[in-house]
Amino acid sequence: MTKLFLDANVLVSAAYSDSGRLVELWSFPDELCSSPYAVEEAHRNLRLPERHARLDRLLTAMSIASGLAPLPAGIVLVEKDRPILQAAIYASATHLLTGDKRHFRHLDGQRVEGVLIQRPGDYLRLRRPPKSS
Repeated sequence: MTKLFLDANVLVSAAYSDSGRLVELWSFPDELCSSPYAVEEAHRNLRLPERHARLDRLLTAMSIASGLAPLPAGIVLVEKDRPILQAAIYASATHLLTGDKRHFRHLDGQRVEGVLIQRPGDYLRLRRPPKSS
């Protein structure tokens, strides 16, 4: 089974609109999860009450991983992003979806402790059936 760990920036983007592309993630049979750290960061980055409410609705369909696994040797991340990858590993996620190009770019497309780090758009493109001509 596919288990997607959603970074805070994915949660924020999904909370902006019920019709946005990222909301499509909730329509897949994949298990969705995140962490208290990512959820808190997402809430900090949302300004409008309706976006907080939308995020809270999305969170009801997700599990929250409360632990942190150690980072493997050789993995370099800024301190604020370490808990994201650590929680994804702890949750036994198959994928970590993040839009953080700045800090996760060097890990994009790589597996770390079984977790494939991927941009959400790349994941969605792979999940969609090809369009027929």
